[in-house]
Amino acid sequence: YQYIGLDNFVRMLSDDIFWFSFRHSLVLTTVAVALQLVFGIILASAMQQDLPGMTLFKSVIMASWVIPVAATVIMFKFMAQPDVGLINMVLERIGLSEQTRYWLGDPDVAMPFIIMLHLWRNVPFYGVAFLAAMQSIPRSYYEAAELDGANVWNRFRFITLPGIRNMIVVMVTIHVLWTFNNFDFIYLATGGGPVNRTDVLPVYVYRLSWNSYTIGYAAAIGAVMLLILLIYFIVYVGVFDQRREG
Repeated sequence: YQYIGLDNFVRMLSDDIFWFSFRHSLVLTTVAVALQLVFGIILASAMQQDLPGMTLFKSVIMASWVIPVAATVIMFKFMAQPDVGLINMVLERIGLSEQTRYWLGDPDVAMPFIIMLHLWRNVPFYGVAFLAAMQSIPRSYYEAAELDGANVWNRFRFITLPGIRNMIVVMVTIHVLWTFNNFDFIYLATGGGPVNRTDVLPVYVYRLSWNSYTIGYAAAIGAVMLLILLIYFIVYVGVFDQRREG
C-alpha cells in the first residue's frame, strides 16, 4: 500500500465524468424537488375540496408511492419501448409522432423522463403530507380573511403557505437528500446512459467501486457528496430559522 494523500480529490478536478455526473445530480435534484413541491401543494389544495369521488381518490393516490421502485421502472421502460410502448402508440394515434423511438435511449429526453418518474412516485406523498398540514390550520383564519375581503390568492399566500411552512422544510430537506443520493431509479432505467446523459454521482460511484474496483476514488467522491449535502443542510435550515425568528 502507498499513501496518496489528497490525490483522489485532485483527480476529480480533471475528471470529466465526475463533473458531468455532478451537474446532472444538481439538475435532477433541483428540478425534481421543485416540481414535486409545486405539484404537491396543488394536489393537496385539490384534495381539500369536497368533490365527488374524492374519498376514493385519497385512498388510491398513494399507490404510485408504495409500488416498489423496480416495478415502477420496469413499467415505465415498457411504456417507453418503440412500436409496442404505450407512449409511442398514443403519440402516433394523435398524430404527434410519426416515428417511434425508445424514449430512455434518446439523449435529449432521458433525463426529463427520469424526472417524470420522480414526479409520478413522489408527488402523491407530497400531496398527502401537505394536506395533513393544511387541515391543521384553523378554519377561523380563513373565515376572518374572507370577512376582511381577502381573495383566494391572498388567503393562500398569507394563511396556507405560512401554515404549511414547517412541512415544506421537512419535505424539501428529506427529498433533496434522497434525490441527490438516489441510485435505483437511474441505474435500473438507464444505467447512466445514453452517452452519460443521465449519469449521476451515486451511479458513477457504483461503477467505480464494482466495475473498475477503484474503491479509493469512489470513496473520495462519496466524501464530497456528504460534504455537499452537509453544507446544503446547514445553509437551508439556517436560512429557515432566520426567517422564522424574523
